[in-house]
Amino acid sequence: MLKDVFTGDGRRLAVEISGDPGGSPVFLLHGTPGSRLGPAPRPMLIYHQRVRLITYDRPGYGPSDRLSGRRVAHVSADVAAIADALGIERFAVVGRSGGGPHALACAAQLPDRVTRAAVLVSLAPRDGGGLDWFAGMTASNVNEYTKALDGPDQLEDSLRKRSVDIRSDPRKLLAQLRWELTESDLRVVSDAGIRAMLLRYREALSVSADGWVDDALSFCSPWAFSLADISVPVLLWHGERDGFSPASHTRWLAERIPGGRAVRQPEEAHFVSLRVLPGVFTWLLGGRSRLTAEPA
Repeated sequence: MLKDVFTGDGRRLAVEISGDPGGSPVFLLHGTPGSRLGPAPRPMLIYHQRVRLITYDRPGYGPSDRLSGRRVAHVSADVAAIADALGIERFAVVGRSGGGPHALACAAQLPDRVTRAAVLVSLAPRDGGGLDWFAGMTASNVNEYTKALDGPDQLEDSLRKRSVDIRSDPRKLLAQLRWELTESDLRVVSDAGIRAMLLRYREALSVSADGWVDDALSFCSPWAFSLADISVPVLLWHGERDGFSPASHTRWLAERIPGGRAVRQPEEAHFVSLRVLPGVFTWLLGGRSRLTAEPA
């Protein structure tokens, strides 16, 4: 079900609600680029887990209005506005890839509302001390984030051109990334169901590339919140062979998030995170998950 929510400053956010209407609310924050229609477990599986799943297009993606100068920390006000509009007081949050930093922002800034937070294959802050941020990162992401560090002009030009190609044929994004995918990731994206979900990138870029541009800029700028303020349980998951967001970022985050638990899989990479989401939902709702018994 699609619903429009308007923020206090008058912006429109496109929100999707699925799963069990009476279930426990979980916000799933999409990757970069991505949208409310991005990869998620099948609706019937979500329903059987008794999850009320809430996804939305971050500002600048799909029909959601752009927020000029957006920082990672801005997400918490938008998530709170959506929760208020839906009559939800307490909720869990999970962010995958580009959604990871945003899930951490919610955990830090909404401690009275967020029950648990899960962060899958996330980046760490660019200005985090003691981390070689680009080490182990794929050439395409190094190129993108280097442009972001140099300023918005080159980045905007590059991502707008790529978004035009992806809107015309979303398979082009996977084709562009294919040569950087590990064997593990290739197995995941070859699955027909997951591939179909990934091809919904067209919706993310249906209006403009603004969300993609603003995500990249926000990751390379100060996040505007402190990891030390996180007081809720946090589960971090990463495949050690991930090149899009290297596993060293999760190791760095786990050392700085109070009570954060890191689960790292030595043979897995970036897109396997899509397959662990059902287990993550179990943990978010307070149940026992096999994820917490995996190598740390």
